Amino acid sequence: MAFTIRQLQFFVAVAEQGTVSGAAQNLSISQSSVTEAIKELESDLGVELFERHPRGLNITHKGHQFLRHAKKILADVSDARRAFLGDQVAAGGRLQLGVTSLVAGYVLSDLLARYRRAYPGVEVSAIEDNGDYLEHLLVGGKLDIAVMVTSNLRDRTALQSEILEVSAYRLWLPLSHKLASADIISIGDIASEPLIMLTVDEIEENTGKLLAAIGARPHVAFRTRSVEAVRSLVATGAGVALLPDLVYRPWSLEGDRIESRDISGSLPVVQVGMVWRRGSSLPQAARDFIGLAQSQRMVRR
Repeated sequence: MAFTIRQLQFFVAVAEQGTVSGAAQNLSISQSSVTEAIKELESDLGVELFERHPRGLNITHKGHQFLRHAKKILADVSDARRAFLGDQVAAGGRLQLGVTSLVAGYVLSDLLARYRRAYPGVEVSAIEDNGDYLEHLLVGGKLDIAVMVTSNLRDRTALQSEILEVSAYRLWLPLSHKLASADIISIGDIASEPLIMLTVDEIEENTGKLLAAIGARPHVAFRTRSVEAVRSLVATGAGVALLPDLVYRPWSLEGDRIESRDISGSLPVVQVGMVWRRGSSLPQAARDFIGLAQSQRMVRR
């Protein structure tokens, strides 16, 4: 029996939510339907997609590989449907995009791939820089749209934004870490732990605020602008990290396992969204990009 689109949708939802109950709630269906769909999918593929444990599910290495294929299949199906709704534009045009480092490979890449397939005649140029500079370019009319962290947007009077994704901070730690088996982890538990600090967007600032709230200072073992470097360093036991869940992947490039755990208490969230100049007359290519991003957000929800 071949797998179905519905099974792929359920699988992606479980992978993103981390629990069957979370996926069922997100999809507005019963947990038993989700569980059965995942079992049938695993049976069809002949591999285990998830490791079961009392706190929920961990995606396996095979599951993580299949997740990329599942998302691409669902995106292709969505694009095929759009083709018959008259949404594709054969005419050309130009789209000038900006993106911040944190979201370049985790939000923009899939979105941009879908946009290129839907509007192949549009010439797309994109630059990656920090949020302040992208705001400057947007206000000056040098960019049409930026896909960036919007929770720390500075110039809200001149810029308009729309949220695409909200992601909470979680603790990353190696599989063998003593906190990996803890039922509850607080900020105080990690105050003395060596931190692998990601220095892009607002990550370092938010981490410092979290620890300052309990009277502690970050014990930074390593600073880097690379998420992959964070993954490798955490997986090999060089330290732990506090990062938004949207950039979490359970494996380092070397194939080592990385665990992710909730932190008790009130933690900040990272908002990722589209930003453009308020009141500007956006070109058709930019309006199409916004529309496609909105439709993808609705599909994810």
